[in-house]
Amino acid sequence: MAGFRALAREVRNPRNTIALRRTSLRKCLERFAPYGHRATWHHLCDLAGMDPADRAPDPARLVVALTELEEARAVWLAYEAGFADRRKREKHDGIRQPAGVDAWHRHTWGGCDIVPCVSPTAYPAARLSDVLRRVIAAMEAEPGDACPVCSQDRLEWRPDLDRCPAQGPVCADCGIVVPAPVLTPGALAAARRRLLEDRYAAV
Repeated sequence: MAGFRALAREVRNPRNTIALRRTSLRKCLERFAPYGHRATWHHLCDLAGMDPADRAPDPARLVVALTELEEARAVWLAYEAGFADRRKREKHDGIRQPAGVDAWHRHTWGGCDIVPCVSPTAYPAARLSDVLRRVIAAMEAEPGDACPVCSQDRLEWRPDLDRCPAQGPVCADCGIVVPAPVLTPGALAAARRRLLEDRYAAV
């Protein structure tokens, strides 16, 4: 099975057919898709000016989309390297159990669904690399009351997510599932209250 870098070379190879280059880009998302496969694809297409359903896009647009993905992957690989180094030091110091904030990292192994989006067509407006930097910075800071990506505080608790975690706070502005460890207990409680208020309002 080809790795991410081998697939990226296929995307850039001008001797390949457009269909193969597009397929190789889609396969890159099987290795690294921060928003989940479909939402990441829609983000890349939006950024590069491609129709997600176009089977023969402009090759230059494919390269623009790939570059966006590679930049974000570089940010993520640097974070994972730092995470691994920190865990080695902690284990050396006798800290065998990861901290609560690290539970998020266990669900993002391999670089997929790092910052999942509930809808494939609702995702942050910022570049992928910037989104990852903001989430990583939030993980390394004290919990806050707002979305770490767009800074909006309209968070809604969703009990029906079709991914891990199966439930959690969703930003009503940028559409991401906000990692619970970056939020204060008050922000999480407010998100749950909104769920109850919406349920009672519908009765």
